[in-house]
Amino acid sequence: MEFILQPWPWYIGGPIIAIVMLLLIYFGKSFGFSSNFRTICSALGGGKSCDFFSFDWKSQKWNLLFLVGAIIGGFVSVHFLSDNQIPEISEATIAKLNAMGFESAGKAYSSTEIFETMSVKNIALLFVGGLLIGFGTRYAGGCTSGHAISGLSDLQLPSFIAVIGFFIGGLLMVHVLFPLIF
Repeated sequence: MEFILQPWPWYIGGPIIAIVMLLLIYFGKSFGFSSNFRTICSALGGGKSCDFFSFDWKSQKWNLLFLVGAIIGGFVSVHFLSDNQIPEISEATIAKLNAMGFESAGKAYSSTEIFETMSVKNIALLFVGGLLIGFGTRYAGGCTSGHAISGLSDLQLPSFIAVIGFFIGGLLMVHVLFPLIF
């Protein structure tokens, strides 16, 4: 049981991801969670008012099941198989975040200053961030998991370009915009 409660090393998680990707390639499937939004909207009748949602959603039932499994698996792992581990981050990072007013850095799994305090600023940040992620996902033709895991496994050039864009955007956010916001 101790093995399940600890974070798994890369040499276990990596091959599991590779096996899943090889199986998806073998069965001609493409992995990505953001496509489930389109599938759910189509299943609920969104195709009646928007052509984008007009497609055979039943062909994507496997991906919906994968999404449900990921949600249930996450719930089970957090509530039954976790001892509330806090990710280890460097002391230099903790010091920089503390200087920006994030006293929970290194003490909590996620920033309590953003996710537990519902101020107007935090609600606006979460709302605008959600809109930008939704727009970026649609504009890039998929999410980070779809492009970085599935698209790169299929050796797709658009996914390679998208992943480079994700990293550049992340670096700009952390090193340029984040200090300006906080």
